[in-house]
Amino acid sequence: MTASASSPPALPRTEVDKSTIGVAIDLPQPWGGELTAARLAAGDRVAEYVPAHVTLLGPTEVDAADLPGIDRHLGDVARAHRAFTVRLRGTGTFRPVTQVVFVAVAAGISECEQLHEAVLAAHAIRDPARSTARFPFHPHVTVAHDVPSAQLDAVFADLAGYEASFAVGGFTLFEHDDGGRWRPYAQYRLATDD
Repeated sequence: MTASASSPPALPRTEVDKSTIGVAIDLPQPWGGELTAARLAAGDRVAEYVPAHVTLLGPTEVDAADLPGIDRHLGDVARAHRAFTVRLRGTGTFRPVTQVVFVAVAAGISECEQLHEAVLAAHAIRDPARSTARFPFHPHVTVAHDVPSAQLDAVFADLAGYEASFAVGGFTLFEHDDGGRWRPYAQYRLATDD
């Protein structure tokens, strides 16, 4: 499915000149639900608004007028990249730099990196994303962020043996709403042999 087939009607933009977007690979069930529940159990309330995912582009402020062009660009990215498999295995952390525990992407890393770079190729995305990027891209699934150290330790240990494998057939463009929720704006299907 291309963006034009799945995009909602254009959002009214008369009063808003900026939009915060993100691009992510959604985790299918049951894994998405399991890891979202683990994040909630760790005390990370962000999981109430943002389901488990692999980020391709973190929150990035863009000009709202650029959304149609970004949508077209992401459709082109999807058509140029093939579906692939992601394998999740075990936990990792970015501590002490940031208070994050994650489930590691053990296979599908290079495909995620290629998609990330292709997403950034759009001028409207590249410039704001690169100017605000604090860390190098590292595909992962966050399961706790900015919670007390004991909770970070607990989720790190609880999910140390976690394993999952699933097909990635596409990715989603999200828009951040005023209530802190990520709202799907459009979905993009990767190329397949079919």
